[in-house]
Amino acid sequence: MNFPRKNLTTLRLLVQSGFLLFCLYSGYRFYQFYQWAIGKSTTFVARPPAVEGFLPIGALVSLKSFLLTGTYDHVHPAGLTIFIAALLLAVLFRKGFCGWICPVGFTSQLVERLSRKLRLLWWPPEWLDYQLLILKYLLLALFSWLILVMMSLSTIEAFNNSPYNLVVDARMLLFFLAPSTITIWVLSALAVASFFLRNFWCRYLCPYGALLGILAWLGPLRVSRDRQSCINCKKCEKVCPGSIQVAEQGEVTSPECLGCLECLSVCPVDGCLQLSSYRRRSLPPWLLPLGVVGLFLLVWGVATLSGHWQSSVPVETLKSYYSAATDLSHP
Repeated sequence: MNFPRKNLTTLRLLVQSGFLLFCLYSGYRFYQFYQWAIGKSTTFVARPPAVEGFLPIGALVSLKSFLLTGTYDHVHPAGLTIFIAALLLAVLFRKGFCGWICPVGFTSQLVERLSRKLRLLWWPPEWLDYQLLILKYLLLALFSWLILVMMSLSTIEAFNNSPYNLVVDARMLLFFLAPSTITIWVLSALAVASFFLRNFWCRYLCPYGALLGILAWLGPLRVSRDRQSCINCKKCEKVCPGSIQVAEQGEVTSPECLGCLECLSVCPVDGCLQLSSYRRRSLPPWLLPLGVVGLFLLVWGVATLSGHWQSSVPVETLKSYYSAATDLSHP
């Protein structure tokens, strides 16, 4: 199968757009479900499990519980499933979840394109860039310490069975529908920063991007560069969302690599940049996006067939708690 490298950018745009539209559709369906649950609508709409993908902290808690007890989260199983899928993708296909699926990453990419046209992007000096990069790893260390180390199994079970956990998806919805003053200021600051600093959230603050990057660093796939055929045009570096100095490396193993293949798409020399495995074996570039989407859908399919996608909590139970969602505090 001969897939032109120049079409990789278009393919990525289509895949990302598809997942973004699905997320927006799921969010709208969840809003309809929430309106029914609090009595503001008489039309029942089934709760879409996919919205649990926006509960990554709860998914990390559920993953620890699953590894210790073998019990799958019955309240928000889709959140755990999506999290496991992202981890598997990182091990096998770089940070494929970030580069091809994540709607936040895609939105960040669109903001970057707009800021480029407006000539607002600012490139921080290398020393400052490295300092900022540390932030997401510090956040990852903090969450790992609090959840993986400090939270006991009894604490996790108490949290998973708490009323707060039942309505955490509704509170997530209200976070966007009725944001507090602090929330508005924080989101506004992040939005403004994203126009001046490339991929601000993803590059400097996302702890899960840091985790996926560490796993991807150990993975089998990477972009390899033929030093002899390289003409040092640095087009690869200009388009790299991870700001990696591709033109100075023989193999790109950086944890900042999204596996987006944008560098392959713009390289003017055939065979200079290639997708390869551990032994520098050249692989067709379409293998990565096919693997990302295919594995993600496979995990979803297995979870659906095995009963690990739909929440087992009765909708009437959710309905009884949703009305008090804003009053329930974290246990």
